[in-house]
Amino acid sequence: MAKFTFNMPDVGEGVAEAEIVEWMVKVGDTVSEDQHLVDVMTDKATIDIESPVDGTVTEVAGEVGDVVAVGSMLLVVEIEGEDAPEAEEEASPAPTPTPTPEPTPEPKAQPAPAEAPIEAAVEASSGAKVLASPAVRQRARDLGIDLGEVKPASDGRVRHADLDQFLAYNAGAGFSPAGAKREDEAIKVIGLRKRIAANMSAAKRNIPHFTYVEECDVTDLEAMRSDLNSARGSKPKLTMMPLLITAFCKVLPSYPMINARFDDEAGVVTRHGSVHLGMATQTGNGLMVPVIRDAQSRNLWQLASEITRLAGAARDGSAKSEELSGSTLTLTSLGPLGGVATTPVINRPEVAIIGPNRIIERPMFVSDGMGGERIEKRKLMNISISCDHRVVDGYDAASFIQEVKTLIETPVLLLSD
Repeated sequence: MAKFTFNMPDVGEGVAEAEIVEWMVKVGDTVSEDQHLVDVMTDKATIDIESPVDGTVTEVAGEVGDVVAVGSMLLVVEIEGEDAPEAEEEASPAPTPTPTPEPTPEPKAQPAPAEAPIEAAVEASSGAKVLASPAVRQRARDLGIDLGEVKPASDGRVRHADLDQFLAYNAGAGFSPAGAKREDEAIKVIGLRKRIAANMSAAKRNIPHFTYVEECDVTDLEAMRSDLNSARGSKPKLTMMPLLITAFCKVLPSYPMINARFDDEAGVVTRHGSVHLGMATQTGNGLMVPVIRDAQSRNLWQLASEITRLAGAARDGSAKSEELSGSTLTLTSLGPLGGVATTPVINRPEVAIIGPNRIIERPMFVSDGMGGERIEKRKLMNISISCDHRVVDGYDAASFIQEVKTLIETPVLLLSD
């Protein structure tokens, strides 16, 4: 028998280390060539690592969440024969992003209180004697129930079942507990969630954020969106997102400092001519940011199609590594959960992030066309923008959003050249 040491392969240009996300084998397992051994995560993707040999696993590099340097031992396999092949040096298969949701342990059911064998008569607030076990009396006290109000079984004893029936009958009386007790859970922060935590910490630690919020009347924009959708034919359904992206792309050439990336170590700001728009997307494993390349060159329908495709790829794990990097500006939206205003965190090394909020209806004063005003129900939406104050001045951020507001509130301008 011989020992074969399988070193962490080179999994991508510029990648020096990878985090162990999930082991598919353990010490003592028999493995075969090309068998899936482990999932590792780099800054760019989650990668499946396969076995180069047949044999038995005798040692692994670490636990889930540990970081392994490229070229260092990943695992050791005992193989047949006296001479082992040289340690694996070839690169692993091309990276395939496969975010793996972290399983959440099921809450343990709480056992029902057991009745004590010793019965005791309890005096209720009414003065009547009630026969109940200590466990039943304690439960009634905890719930704030007067046992004299509980109808007992035929033998006169109040049991847990009688309490349950009383609670069911008086469901609206406030006796039911606010929620079920659950066991504490300790969940290790690994994989994508660990990467998100590190990125958010670095962004808040290094970037002096400021946030500007403006209210926009989107009544006419929503009406136009409805008209476009009613005649869309086989084209994808328009949401608010393609309209907003179009507005941003029309205004950004006048504000190049917003569509930029800041290398603070080198002290260089790169103002990008193309808008590679990051789209913050919630997945089962955490927040991912797929990128709409050259958003400024796409029309409304192309944007709608690309938004749907990228969001689906991010959620099912089929997004390629190049689709998850290289954004120059990020758009983040919680849709109907968007709240009145948000203060989004910048996606470093970008210098700005834009967050449209929930659309709400409110009465507003509008012109009656005769020099006066009338009250009318209008659809309003706040737009938040967070900027890196080292690169973007408050005046520029406010001016940018004001121009976006003009396009949104006069949507005919949005579709004009």
